[in-house]
Formats: sequence, C-alpha cells, structure tokens
Amino acid sequence: MGSGKRTLTTAAIALVCAVSVLGAPGAAHATPSRPTPAPTPSGGPTAAPDKDLEAIRQKLNDLYHDAAVATDAYNAAEEKADKQSKQLVELAQEIVKGQEKLTRLKDRAGAAARAQYRGEGLPPEVRLWLSRNPQEFLDGAGTVRQGEHATQGMLTELTRTQDDLKQYANDASEHWKTLEANRKAKAEAKKKIEKQIGTARKVESRLKKQEQQRLRKLEEEAAKKAQASWLGSGILREINGKASEDGRRAVDFATDQIGKPYQWGAVGPKSYDCSGLTSKAWAAAGTGIPRTSQEQWRQLRHVGVKDMRPGDLIIYFKDASHVGMYVGDGTIVHAPRPGRTVTLTGAGTMPILGVVRPDA
Repeated sequence: MGSGKRTLTTAAIALVCAVSVLGAPGAAHATPSRPTPAPTPSGGPTAAPDKDLEAIRQKLNDLYHDAAVATDAYNAAEEKADKQSKQLVELAQEIVKGQEKLTRLKDRAGAAARAQYRGEGLPPEVRLWLSRNPQEFLDGAGTVRQGEHATQGMLTELTRTQDDLKQYANDASEHWKTLEANRKAKAEAKKKIEKQIGTARKVESRLKKQEQQRLRKLEEEAAKKAQASWLGSGILREINGKASEDGRRAVDFATDQIGKPYQWGAVGPKSYDCSGLTSKAWAAAGTGIPRTSQEQWRQLRHVGVKDMRPGDLIIYFKDASHVGMYVGDGTIVHAPRPGRTVTLTGAGTMPILGVVRPDA
C-alpha cells in the first residue's frame, strides 16, 4: 500500500505542474495571420455601403460574444482545475503523513506484543497461585490491565489510520477524475475561443482601411445611441450611491489599468479579460470574488440599478457573458473584447442584466 500511495503523491504533484503549464493561455494562443489582400485595379469596387457594414458589425458582435461565452467557460474550468490541483497536493501530503503514522503505530504495536509475550505467557490465575505476595500481583495485574487498554487503544488508532488512508486514496482518485474533466473542458473552450476570434479577424481583415474606419464609427454611434436611450429614461437622477472605502480602492485599481490590452483568460498585470479585470480589482481592494462574470452574477449580492454605487459590477447580456465596473456618472470601466483595450464607456451601451455588489 505504501508504494502505491507514494506513486499517487508523485502523480498528484506532477499533475499540478502540468496544469500550471496548460493554464497559461498566452503560451498556446497564436494570433491568426492576416491573408495578404489581392491587389485591386485602379477604379476598383467602391467601399461597402453602411447597410453592409452594419451587417458586418452585427456579425462581429455575435462572434466576439460567442468568444466571451467560451472565455467564461475556459476561466471557470481553469479555476476548478486549480482548486482540484491544490486539493490533490493536500491529499498527497495527508497520505504521506498517514503512512508515517501507520508505520509508527505498527512499530509500537509490535513492541507491545513482544513485551506481552515475554512477561505474561501464563494465565492470571496461575500467576496468582505462584506469587509469594498476592498484593504485588494484584498491583501488577492492574498495571497489566492498563497496558492492555493502551494497546487496544493503539490498535483502534491503527485501524482508524488505515481507514483514513483508504479514504484519502478514494478522494484523490475522484479529484483526479474531476481534474481531467476540467482539463478537457479548458481545451474545448480554448478551441471555441480561438475559432470565434480567428473568424472575426478574418472578417475584419477583408475590409479596406476606410471601411474599417467607418465600421469603428458605426460601433461608436451604436454605443452612443444605446447610452442616450438609457440616460433618457432618467435613471441617472436616481443613482446617487456613494462608494464604500473598498469600492473606491477597486475603482482606483481598475481605472489604473486603462489602456492595457484585452486578452482572453488574462488577470493582469499586463492584460485582462472582462472578469479578470473586475476580480483583480476587488482582490486589490481586499475582497475575493468569483473569477467569471457568470459566477459573479450567480454568487454576489444583487442590487437594483438605481441603487448601484461606484465599485459595483454591472453584468451584461442574458447569459451574463460580460461585466464592467461602475465608476459613477453613468460610466463603467471594462475590458471590452479582443483588439480593444481597457477603457471607460457608458454603462448603458450594452443590454444590462443586473448589478451585483462585492462588498457589504
């Protein structure tokens, strides 16, 4: 049993190292190369009309949204894999300690058995009959009974330790299976992310420079229109909550990251994805929150939009696939999508699912 558990310990620790390597998205993420555009003759086709660019804008939105959903799945699988790795290491350590304890108990049990064999081979009634001093015998018999009780307790502890080792082994096996499942989930999510981002970049690469500029302008116009509609409801007049001390620290951290690039799966310090930015900002403020936007929505306390205050998190889209941090005056700081940087934008530029508050 000992050699088997040592093998489990070695395997568990090796697996943690493997997961750590697999967990770095940047290491395996290659930016799809842009195809070389075919030369166009002078007087070639004119730029696409706005209606076609609007269709492209919608398509890109869908592609990047699907990439965001896959990123959340990747981040969730990574978080679970990290947890399983730590638990496997802890179990391996418990197995090692259990094996050492079992060895000590077996040595003590063996010594007790040898001592009993040497000194107490005759039945108690015979030793009483042969004794010259019955009182000494009775005193000795009491000591023997105490020794027997101690030996029995030691054997009980030995059995308990053996049972604990069996349970540790079973737990380690289950954690191993879960870790493997999460590793596969990460790999699948990674494929989806890269596929969606690759397709989006191919779409964008086919556009002429002036079309790309016009597309960006259409994106800005759509965002302004959505923000104006949100503000037109009068909601900003109702939002007057003051940031908590921790909320101010979280806002300060998040706004200090403005200008850094979006990178799926990233939690800083050089790049972030949307929930990587919010989780890291609140960690810097002293409060740990879930890693993904979907778990932030599921686990954190919900507050009404009119009750939100700086530092609160606004969750977007019906599937909770995006998150930004409210900073006040109808504005959020967020990491938008691939090809963009951490920036400030209107809180109403995307469909709001709800608001959550990380602190009390």
